[in-house]
Amino acid sequence: MDHIHFPYRSSSHLALMHVINECGAWERQGLDVEFDKIISRGDAHELVPTGKVEFVSGNHVSTYAARARGDTWAYLGQTVSRNNVKLVTRKDTGIEKMEDVRHRKFGSRGRHPGLNTWLYLKQAGLNPDTDQVEIVEEVRVELPDGTKQVNRKSLMDMLKEGDVDACFMTQPRLEFADRDGLKIIDIPAQPMVFFMTMSTSMKMVNEHPDIVMRNLKAVLEGIAFFKQNREKTVQILMEKHTKEGKLDRETAEILYDDLAPVLEPRLYPGLDAIFNVYQEALKQDEKHGDAARIHPLALWNFHFLREIDDSGFIDALYKDHPEMLKGHGG
Repeated sequence: MDHIHFPYRSSSHLALMHVINECGAWERQGLDVEFDKIISRGDAHELVPTGKVEFVSGNHVSTYAARARGDTWAYLGQTVSRNNVKLVTRKDTGIEKMEDVRHRKFGSRGRHPGLNTWLYLKQAGLNPDTDQVEIVEEVRVELPDGTKQVNRKSLMDMLKEGDVDACFMTQPRLEFADRDGLKIIDIPAQPMVFFMTMSTSMKMVNEHPDIVMRNLKAVLEGIAFFKQNREKTVQILMEKHTKEGKLDRETAEILYDDLAPVLEPRLYPGLDAIFNVYQEALKQDEKHGDAARIHPLALWNFHFLREIDDSGFIDALYKDHPEMLKGHGG
């Protein structure tokens, strides 16, 4: 067994990573994977190129500018290319559709989720850069001595307590919001490179191609298990996926039904998703302009994935359910 580190950038990725582990996919590929651990953006950029961390799940935006500065980051495959967000608000705001958030306060948390919020609003004709919407990422409260301190409230609390008028959410937080009496409004999904992305460095690609290949196969196996075994996967989500809140059966089933259809069985990213995440890279690095020197596809290495796909490995995983490959090159 080869021991590898595969930390995540967002705890939401564990919904799939726990299933890959529990179904035995990594073990069958001879891998002992340390995955249930978060990694910061800074640590990812520092440790992955050296090989101290072999893989990272995520790290989607900062990598373009880093490549222009000599970084060797590589994306090997993408699990999801559609962000199933919904608009969430209180019932007393009068908000019924996206246009109604114009000149309102819109909550957002996190670097990549925050950029997703910025891009969705901008593409909906509600440009935060021209003050058509105010994005609120943190709340400052005044202390008795007159000083102000950042209060790191959750998005849910910011919304319920009136600090913001609306925000975007995904499952399972959407279910928790609904149970708390908030209003959920359907909006189109956002094409986006997010969730669990197979990320590594060219050092790993060049020096340990066998481990790269085996890890890709394990992730592909895990996705196939997830999509084809609803009941077993729901049980795993209930037992293991607790970092977004303890899931009861109903919430686990809602999360499953939201995620299973959009998991990419061949791990190829959507081109519209790559386009959108690249717009976010340009935004994040607009002060320096380094990301603009990198082609949107420059970080994507499909060599291993193409070899696996051409071998028939993926088709064999879905031999009993070939319909699950339709729309994914099948």
